[in-house]
Amino acid sequence: MPDISEVEVSAVDPQRLAAVLSDEQMAALQAAIGEARRVFEGRTIWNINSTAKGGGVAEMLAALLPYARGAGIDTRWLVIGGDDEFFLITKRIHNRLHGAPGDGEELDDDDRRHYEEVLAAQAGELNLQFRPGDIVILHDPQTAGLIPALVDAGYPVIWRCHVGMDTPNDDARRAWNFLLPYVRRASRCVFSRRAFAWEGLDADRIAVVAPSIDPFTPKNYEMDGESVHAILSAAGIVDDGGRRAATYTRVDGSPGRIQRRATVTEASRIGAETPLAVQVSRWDRLKDPLGVLQGFAGGVVGRCDAHLVLAGPSVDEVADDPEGAEAYREVKRAWEALAEAAQGRCHLVCLPMDDEEENAAMVNALQRRADVIVQKSLAEGFGLTVAEAMWKARPVVASRIGGIQDQVEDGVSGILLDDPRDLTEFAGAVCRLLEDPELARSMGEHARARVRSNFLGSRHLAQYVGICAELV
Repeated sequence: MPDISEVEVSAVDPQRLAAVLSDEQMAALQAAIGEARRVFEGRTIWNINSTAKGGGVAEMLAALLPYARGAGIDTRWLVIGGDDEFFLITKRIHNRLHGAPGDGEELDDDDRRHYEEVLAAQAGELNLQFRPGDIVILHDPQTAGLIPALVDAGYPVIWRCHVGMDTPNDDARRAWNFLLPYVRRASRCVFSRRAFAWEGLDADRIAVVAPSIDPFTPKNYEMDGESVHAILSAAGIVDDGGRRAATYTRVDGSPGRIQRRATVTEASRIGAETPLAVQVSRWDRLKDPLGVLQGFAGGVVGRCDAHLVLAGPSVDEVADDPEGAEAYREVKRAWEALAEAAQGRCHLVCLPMDDEEENAAMVNALQRRADVIVQKSLAEGFGLTVAEAMWKARPVVASRIGGIQDQVEDGVSGILLDDPRDLTEFAGAVCRLLEDPELARSMGEHARARVRSNFLGSRHLAQYVGICAELV
């Protein structure tokens, strides 16, 4: 069984957020920091999840925790391990919480036994690291089975669920029933939306916290057009990088350089002026990359001259997603079956994950290079890629589901699809924005303003300070 590992968290001064926050927002953040220093003195707040890279949870922790440390809060991040069977079980739970059957296998007694065995051994190791007065925040289904042992040891435990459905179906309820014996023991259960809160939980233990992005990470910091082109050229995604070196700014402020190349499946190259529609996400069937490919090939090719980039992480480098490789292979087989004209307009890009900040810079450049950004998910807890795209003032075409509908104001800061499986609606929305640059520009400006008001880390950090303070 892999050992529990700790992710190094640097300290970042929260004062840097003053460059993007209003005076009122900054004052609220400073008040929260003052309260945190008083309440949490001598205590450690532990965050625990199942992967240090790949996916929104790891990215959110990597962005948020440095500000907590910079504010003087002793915050640490641990990653649990597990064998292949454990992650198959937790992926099954994840899919079911989204209302999807996944691999079609039921969650049975053998699954519960193995899930508990893996986590029982790790709970014992965790108890050796924690001290009286510490607070534990566990993230998502992979960690829920730790709750009883940690509560019995005397620690306040917050369980953070990043996935959910507004209207649960039978698949979702089966996943709830699997997790409820553990989750109902938590001191607080935090959801991204009120509609995601489960039946069977005490109302006074439920809190709602929307996720956030950090505008200064390599994935979101400001990047000019020449840098965008240089990075994408060095990564092998576009041709002709020009004279600018392919560099970016790391979290600690030091310069980084693009040294690795993406794995690109394509029949033609993307030129300097080629209009682009881009979706960046994990290779996950719930993100519907196959539907994006088919909708673009069938409805955009022939009407607009744009190309499509479907981008995701290298499929061998996301530890807690055993279905990612197969989902990518399905998309690749569909690409191979496209007609020649459509095949030349669609590009599959696997971004290297060896260096997470290098990967983030590539994503940043791709999103800034895009004319339209797509997130046609079939199910979504929140969808941080939407907030990332909006922060870059890009118009978004996304599904009216989960937390996406909390981010995008339909017709103002993007276009929401009422039925994400309707490929005609999807293609029409993409073409509408490609054909009307003024509409796209206006939506992009409104999108950035909405993220500044609602989805930056300052608000997120203050909410967590309040929840943790209630438990001390």
